[in-house]
Amino acid sequence: MKNSKNKRLGDLLVDAGFITTPQLHEALEIQKETGKKIGEVLVAQDLVNEKQITEALEKQLGVPFVDLEKIYIPPELPRIINEKLARRHQLIPIKRDDGMLTVAMVDPLNFIALDDVKIATGMKVEPVISTREDILNAIGIYYEKESAEKALSEFDDTYTTDLFDELDEESLANIANAPVVKLLNSVIKQAIKMKASDIHIEPLERSLRVRFRIDGELQEIMRPQKTSHSAIVTRVKIMGNMDIAEKRVPQDGRVEMDIDGHEIDMRLAIMPTVYGEKVVIRLLDRSTTLLSKQDLGFSQDNMDTFDRIIQHPHGIILVTGPTGSGKTTTLYTVLQELNKIYSNIITVEDPVEYRINGINQSQVNVKAGLTFASGLRSILRQDPDIIMIGEIRDAETAQIAVRAAITGHLVLSTVHTNDTVSTVYRLMDMGIEPYLISSSVVGIMAQRLVKKICENCKEPYEPGYKEKKLLGLENGAVIYKGKGCNACNHTGYKGRTGIHEILPIYDTIKTMIDQRAPQEHIKDKAMESGMITLRKSCQQLVLNGTTTVDELLKMTYSLD
Repeated sequence: MKNSKNKRLGDLLVDAGFITTPQLHEALEIQKETGKKIGEVLVAQDLVNEKQITEALEKQLGVPFVDLEKIYIPPELPRIINEKLARRHQLIPIKRDDGMLTVAMVDPLNFIALDDVKIATGMKVEPVISTREDILNAIGIYYEKESAEKALSEFDDTYTTDLFDELDEESLANIANAPVVKLLNSVIKQAIKMKASDIHIEPLERSLRVRFRIDGELQEIMRPQKTSHSAIVTRVKIMGNMDIAEKRVPQDGRVEMDIDGHEIDMRLAIMPTVYGEKVVIRLLDRSTTLLSKQDLGFSQDNMDTFDRIIQHPHGIILVTGPTGSGKTTTLYTVLQELNKIYSNIITVEDPVEYRINGINQSQVNVKAGLTFASGLRSILRQDPDIIMIGEIRDAETAQIAVRAAITGHLVLSTVHTNDTVSTVYRLMDMGIEPYLISSSVVGIMAQRLVKKICENCKEPYEPGYKEKKLLGLENGAVIYKGKGCNACNHTGYKGRTGIHEILPIYDTIKTMIDQRAPQEHIKDKAMESGMITLRKSCQQLVLNGTTTVDELLKMTYSLD
């Protein structure tokens, strides 16, 4: 009988009882045709999952399993080997100690990979097991940063400040086709790997700062030399079809790119500052799958209330909150649920963030005369059942939306207000009569996104006096926070979830709107009838260990 250390992965999985011998033989035939690794073939055939593979290897070989999200990897360590080698063998160095290099691998039985790492590093190699997903994520994060720094170094070696002072418009355009392209592409790739929503490139007095917005918060990523600023801005202007000679006024543009199989829509904004032009790139990954209502973070009570509202055959449903609070994602989730063969759904958006099969989506084009108001007028001639307006920004759009709702259409839209009740008064400010609001609006939902505590470094602690008072807790109660780890980039948070405040416009509220009752009175009446405020919604997440008191204060400080 073979020693288990000399057995191949397929044999180990058979011995562990995860697959049968015939299944292994079938997978080996597929492997011959495709050239893929046996583990990839078995996972693709749904015969095993990655956890079972790592479990079999760990048990049979005595090779430990390492969760890469829970350990700290020194940023310089992966660079001891090149990215090509790491990707080819699906491995990454994680620890170096007295001439011994610990390498996380998908397949620790891959002796060719071990020999390649030994030759490349001149060190002894000790394998540990990790999942393919974790290894590929780590490769993406550590090597994209290296690529960006390498591109930056190449740029600094090639161009100097003096050179930029002498360049004319045509020369700058040509420079934008060389090292700066690599630099900007590397920064964008790194942002996508880190799931950033925005890239900020900011000129300071003596340097340049690059920050990513991740989970709603800006994190500094690098500080290139100021010499790279002119070429980066020029490259961004060329990408967005802007005027590269104009540096005195703000400019906007948009571009779509395919980056590592991700279709990325980038909204580009340039604004002059005292130290030069600041660039903000908003990233929208169109390949991201839409969320279900269950993924949006609704409590059961709010889910039931929201379900009742979206079942109305006509009327206006409004989602409100500041920029970046997930309003559009919520509307898309609702549209996805309402998308039936018998419904004609038409949207006018700025921009179209997700493409949904079966829905007629149009995009605002102000230069061509297609605004929300003009688009909405055209939609009403297209025999719609359900209309989605990206945002109600002005009185004209609001008035057309109200008319559409009153004449039998279901209208979904967003408004920039702080909570549900203030949305009613925002519509009044736009010139909509109270009786039209009460007869057309069927429900309003305010929402925010709060950061979730990282599950890898989550720890309990006893709250202080102020925290107990804020949450209404007794002595001995426990709440949670994140300590900070490799998985969450040492922030203590990973991912976000929603908090919601939902106001159905029922008869009592309609009467109060008609009478222009004060906002506080309407809010009090809604709370008496069971409305859960944003603060109460967030408090519940603190108590059940999903988020922190800091997030509660940050997101709901001015509310209630």
